[in-house]
Amino acid sequence: MSNEENSNEAVDSAAETETTPVVNIVSKLLDLKQSNPKVFFGGIGAVVLIVIVIIMMMSGGSKKHILVNEKVNLSIGQSYSLRGVNTYDPVATIRLVAVPGSIAAYDESAEGGDDKCRRMKQGTRVKLLQVQQAFGSAKFVEVEILAGQCAGRKGWASSNNLAN
Repeated sequence: MSNEENSNEAVDSAAETETTPVVNIVSKLLDLKQSNPKVFFGGIGAVVLIVIVIIMMMSGGSKKHILVNEKVNLSIGQSYSLRGVNTYDPVATIRLVAVPGSIAAYDESAEGGDDKCRRMKQGTRVKLLQVQQAFGSAKFVEVEILAGQCAGRKGWASSNNLAN
């Protein structure tokens, strides 16, 4: 046997023994696909399902929290700010009405419907004048506007529209 033949055999045997674990796994998976395709494709489905569950569990970075209406201890004579509890819009206005709980007050054609002091910006400071219970657990509050061009004007709102 010549040196050349020995070196060729050494190269061939080295190539055969250099099978990596990845190659072994792939060959075993291909054998499983041929011998038992139900188990093979079921395993793929399980891996995909696990990946989807992991992605869903990790995708909570930008959670929008539902605003919880915090209870405000109402005290006559104290000042509060107006807030819109039914909206995420920061420029939404709070409607002040002439009569507590009046549905007709939202009709723009009613008397005073174009009054600029009936739609107040969120954050407007008001003073609580009185509280009135209506419709079971609903509370309405009479407030006086403390600042701006509407200072001194009075109106009614839901007690939920007051914040500290």
